[in-house]
Amino acid sequence: MKEAARVLELLAESGHTVAAAESLTGGLVAAELTGVPGASKSFRGSVTAYATALKQELLGVDATLLAERGAVDPEVALQMAAGARRRLGADWGVATTGVAGPDPQDGQPVGTVYVAVSGPVGAGKVAALRLNGGRAEIRRESVRSVLELLVDELSGNARAQDTEQNGGN
Repeated sequence: MKEAARVLELLAESGHTVAAAESLTGGLVAAELTGVPGASKSFRGSVTAYATALKQELLGVDATLLAERGAVDPEVALQMAAGARRRLGADWGVATTGVAGPDPQDGQPVGTVYVAVSGPVGAGKVAALRLNGGRAEIRRESVRSVLELLVDELSGNARAQDTEQNGGN
């Protein structure tokens, strides 16, 4: 997946690291990143918090939020990404949560996915996805989408640093 190589290239250029918090993708984000030679320079690790309770216990997702909205929620995704960053000591955190099927979960239909990025500055970014296809396709597209979101954030961050270093020109 070209997004994984691009993520690692951008992280290497900035000297930053990334960690992942995964639910529906079950380790596929980590697998994509570690499939790229040299990933160990920038990839810190991942937490596969498939069970809802682990999202709270391992990643620090707010228990009330989980109880009220369930695990398939944009704020849960953001808190998972921030938790991965914090717990694994990375500059950037990414997260995936959603419903891959075959059955709905927490009142959410199959294909409802939230991917999030949490960085060293700012509140982070979340994308809501409505995906079609079977379980494998939904999981694969979730991985691609979270890596693409991170590429966008890393590219924007690099542009902002460039502008700062060059006196705003």
